[in-house]
Amino acid sequence: MNTNRLSKTIEEALNAQMTKEAHAAQIFLSLGSWADSHAFSGVANFLFRHAQEERNHMMKILEYILKRGGRVKITAIPDPLPDPKNLQHCFESVFQQEVDNTSSIYKVVKLSLTEEDWATWNFMQWFVKEQTEEETLAIELLDKIKVAGNEHSALYSFDRDIASKPDDAILAQDITADKP
Repeated sequence: MNTNRLSKTIEEALNAQMTKEAHAAQIFLSLGSWADSHAFSGVANFLFRHAQEERNHMMKILEYILKRGGRVKITAIPDPLPDPKNLQHCFESVFQQEVDNTSSIYKVVKLSLTEEDWATWNFMQWFVKEQTEEETLAIELLDKIKVAGNEHSALYSFDRDIASKPDDAILAQDITADKP
């Protein structure tokens, strides 16, 4: 008896997204290693935490595929990006990675809507919200780096502050008149 509740196209799309999450983890590990080698230990810590978060996303998708009776396919992960030129370029790479990942997630959401796979559509909504948070956080950090410019004391403060910055961003839908 076939217990797979995923269509072949949904299963392939989820497996591809799982690999994309693993690739994101590698990118963040690579960027974190670069940051640490340039004495930005706070930035490195932040990026290492985000690498772990991406691995957790990969595992969520892996578990979902298995629990829906699908077949997980582990494939090679592409090489991470080349080293950034500077801290701003590093976070521009973070932002671009998140935008690319969002686009990929939207494709899975659209496919699940088209196929009327409501379980997968519902599952993917968590990722939609997560990507909104990730993009917001990356934009906020890029804004801070732009303000700091190349001033060493400002970059030092940025590095110190990001070490303890929460990994979540406040989303527009969570804002109220009492809590702007």
